[in-house]
Amino acid sequence: MTAVTTDFASLSEAEYRRRIRAWVLYDWANSAFATTILAAVLPVYYSQVAGATLPSPAHATAYWSVGVSVALLLTAVLSPILGTISDIKRGKKPFLAFFIGVGVVGTGLLVFVNTGDWLLASAAFILARVGFSASIVFYDAMLPHVARPEDQDMVSSRGYAIGYLGGGLLLAINIVMIFLLPEDNLGSRLSFLSVAVWWAVFSIPVLRVVPEPPAASMRLAPGESVLGATYKRLRTTFSHLRRYRELLKFLIAFLIYNDGIGTIIGVAAIYGAELGFGTIELISAILLVQFVGIPYSLIFGRLPRAGDARRPVFLAFILFNIVALPVAGIIGARVLSPEQSGAPRDTLPPGPGLAEGEVVSLAGETRAAFVGAWEPVEISADTLGEDEPATYLYAEEPGARLEIPFSGQKLSLTHSTGPDHGIWNVVVDGAPLLEDGEPVQIDAYSSVPRYEIERQFTLEERGEHVLALENTGERNPDSAGNRLGVARVELLPPPRPSSLPLIVGLLLALEGIGLLLSFLLGPTLFGRMADTLDTKRSIFLALVAYGVIATWGYFLNSVIEFWFLAWMVAVVQGGSQALSRSLYASMTPAARSGEFFGFFSVMEKASSFSGPLLFALAVAIFGSSRPGVLSVILFFIVGGFLLTRVDVEEGRRMARAEDAAIQAAG
Repeated sequence: MTAVTTDFASLSEAEYRRRIRAWVLYDWANSAFATTILAAVLPVYYSQVAGATLPSPAHATAYWSVGVSVALLLTAVLSPILGTISDIKRGKKPFLAFFIGVGVVGTGLLVFVNTGDWLLASAAFILARVGFSASIVFYDAMLPHVARPEDQDMVSSRGYAIGYLGGGLLLAINIVMIFLLPEDNLGSRLSFLSVAVWWAVFSIPVLRVVPEPPAASMRLAPGESVLGATYKRLRTTFSHLRRYRELLKFLIAFLIYNDGIGTIIGVAAIYGAELGFGTIELISAILLVQFVGIPYSLIFGRLPRAGDARRPVFLAFILFNIVALPVAGIIGARVLSPEQSGAPRDTLPPGPGLAEGEVVSLAGETRAAFVGAWEPVEISADTLGEDEPATYLYAEEPGARLEIPFSGQKLSLTHSTGPDHGIWNVVVDGAPLLEDGEPVQIDAYSSVPRYEIERQFTLEERGEHVLALENTGERNPDSAGNRLGVARVELLPPPRPSSLPLIVGLLLALEGIGLLLSFLLGPTLFGRMADTLDTKRSIFLALVAYGVIATWGYFLNSVIEFWFLAWMVAVVQGGSQALSRSLYASMTPAARSGEFFGFFSVMEKASSFSGPLLFALAVAIFGSSRPGVLSVILFFIVGGFLLTRVDVEEGRRMARAEDAAIQAAG
């Protein structure tokens, strides 16, 4: 008879905790890939460096999206198949080690990616992403074998918390490297290498300390291959999904609400940029979520833990944040000055030039002045990687000049680069525009023609200005000419100054008040409510918070609100995902954990599709991201409703019965 579940009773407490620490540390290891490679550094590097020889940034974005899609498709196809094989052949650790190796090698190859190496970058990224996603299938499948059922919520949450810390620390280090080592993109390339080394080194404990989980090894029929047995078992599982109807119901609910969570995470930075928030504010907010998410992931892991006397305090603190963060953020945006809160300032009255928010094609613009010979050239939509062609105006003789009057402070110019392009001066109101005390120039040389290059210019004061581009007659040593092509100009909303120290101070003061009130009043006011909390209800609480986030996101219009909202995301993000993982593990037959976590992985990948699609559709219809953000609330409403229909105890009973049947048959 083959054991299919881990005998926790035979483990010493020291060994049990040692295995948990080793398992949790893999979240620390792989989260570096999630932050540096997936979120913060590689997407920008791919567009600006690896794809610099592509015709336009739109082409780079399209190729990047294709790479992401290929990696997700490969993972979705492989996950359930390999998960099932790992159950049949007791191979979760070998598969985990193999895909860690695949991911580490793919990530390490990114160190060789430099200007124009988009094909190498795509291939290495696909390899690394498949390794990352597939390794998590086998890592998650080990949770039922590492932690006792009553500890799985806490252990899963601890993994997310330590992952936030590890990913955030290495991202912070990598950002410093990028700024300190800009030449030849060395800082970025070394940051990719650091992720590979980090991932490899901190994966050692889970591979050495955690034993291969027990499973019911399947006897193969004469002449039957492992792959044939795998497909047979998958067909059997699909045909008997009604036996696991509670697990299936949870998977559908998870697919929907996780789509909303992923959309919130994915569009936050883009939405903030559209509202005019600065790069420092946006990057800092990403790091804020990483580090603030650590304690809240641990708190959420404790909410369903029966017998924990601190549950009322934790619940009170979570509820305080759900209510107090929006209220305080909204009040702060109205009480503080715009310079402190980052709220929008009054729009300037229309001037003789462009007005704020106006986008114009320079080919038909009568308010702009052109000195010298400017020749219109239509660039095809295929070349641009866009839906419509665009007309570029070109000039190359020394002294050629373009003057753009506008009423505002921040301007975006779309121009071309190429092997015959030169160096042009940027002049504002008759004087050279300065950045860090140096005159601003456009060096438009690139080894291949490229279009849709956006350059932004920010002035110190708002008002009526004239920005001019002048052909200096200079050229890059490698350039064959002095040309420059311009397509359109957009007057952007002015920068939003804000006081981040003040905002952070207010956040910390609010959290201090929340902690004090939670300790004083939590046991009295929320003791009974805390006793009713289980894993499902705790997830539902997180979805309520996400509904508040989506609604608030529609209305927010200041940096202080964006930061308070980012803090609120950090409150629920790690906890909702960690508890979803542990709830799924509790309803999964231990003997089939690889197979079922393969399905879980597919659902995670599938949940990255419809949310962004609905968001994009709302933006296309209304012309703004605000309705797109609000539309995400549908995923939390529908997903939360379906979650209430899941009978968790019945799902757990079915899992135990399946394990007992497999063990009896063994």
